[in-house]
Amino acid sequence: MKESFARLKPIWKLLILLFLIVLTFSYAMFQGGFVSWFLFYSFVPFALYGLFLSFYKLGNIEVIRGFEKSEFNAGEKLVVNIRMKRRSAFPLFYMVIEDNLSASLALSVKNKSTKALIFPYFRKEIDFEYTIEALPRGEHHFQGIQVKVGDLLGLIEKQTTFPTADDKIIVYPAYEELIYRTMDHHYDQGMTASKERVQRDTSMAVGIRDYQPGDRFSWINWKATAKRNEIMTKEFEQRKSHDVLILMDCAPEKNFEAIVSFTASIVKAILSKGAQVGFLSSSSERVAFPIRNGEAHQQQIFYHLAKVKDDSPVPLDVVLEVEGFSLWQNASLMLVSGQLTKSLVEKAGRFSAKQGLVTILLIKGKNESATDLERALKAEANARGVRVVFIAEGQFSAAFSEVNQG
Repeated sequence: MKESFARLKPIWKLLILLFLIVLTFSYAMFQGGFVSWFLFYSFVPFALYGLFLSFYKLGNIEVIRGFEKSEFNAGEKLVVNIRMKRRSAFPLFYMVIEDNLSASLALSVKNKSTKALIFPYFRKEIDFEYTIEALPRGEHHFQGIQVKVGDLLGLIEKQTTFPTADDKIIVYPAYEELIYRTMDHHYDQGMTASKERVQRDTSMAVGIRDYQPGDRFSWINWKATAKRNEIMTKEFEQRKSHDVLILMDCAPEKNFEAIVSFTASIVKAILSKGAQVGFLSSSSERVAFPIRNGEAHQQQIFYHLAKVKDDSPVPLDVVLEVEGFSLWQNASLMLVSGQLTKSLVEKAGRFSAKQGLVTILLIKGKNESATDLERALKAEANARGVRVVFIAEGQFSAAFSEVNQG
């Protein structure tokens, strides 16, 4: 019913305009005199403009949306420019332009800044620019651009939505520059961060493997490369494994954005150190990245972190138990979460006893301190060989400070 009324509305308004023209002309003919004819001739220009506007093809306008780049970090500013090119110089008294944003992005826009009233008149090119001050993390799609024009009397209105190309931006999580150091079983004795990169023992090759981004040129095994027709590199024995597997908690949590931001910070710090990192998150779907290094690996993890949501159906301790991590026995395990429970401490303790070092990184709000229960669980975790670090939002460097205070 509403769709039918919307289709008939332009025709109905055009009929009203024609009726008013006939009415004013009839009034001038039968009444006569200066006043009646003055009224008719004053109304004619507005009526004719409305008639011409009703036949004006609004769809002939070319609409282009543009921005400086398509990749951002959370909190950055986005400037959107909309350019419209008309084929004719038909005068338009006013034009209302509105950019239709996705729901995830519209929440960050204040004061309807994506909507503007412009008076183009005879101009063929029209520019409109608006700014989104603080971009939220995620992959955001821009939808069509809605344009509305009308006459001076408000009788004739034309509105259409111009579909645009699949304009989208990717907003990566904000991160802090950290100096990563390997974590040993020293808990709160304090250790100083080192800027030295992780080194492998290249004096003894124990095997070969496929080439990975970041491998040195001198590591290439030319004999195996020629035989397999694929680039193969030597696999060296490590005196001590510095590989890290990060498991991020995706259960619903008020500090989830801080969790994602810290995870991005620690991934970047580990890879900058020269170590290898693996990543696993289990939200609505399980996503895992093998233990590797290199810029491409970091980009893949960051792209996932840009889109991940806190919609995991199970808590982190259940994910830890289900995964088992039998394939990660040579890597240190980091659990990034906003909740510390007894079940998580117990299951992390079992993993630590069987397979190696486990660190629970508990993310708190900016002005949020650890509760008595969390401090007690931290002491229990230390007794089980599990390191627990409390980290406040905005103070991520405290994860590797000289002394971690609970």
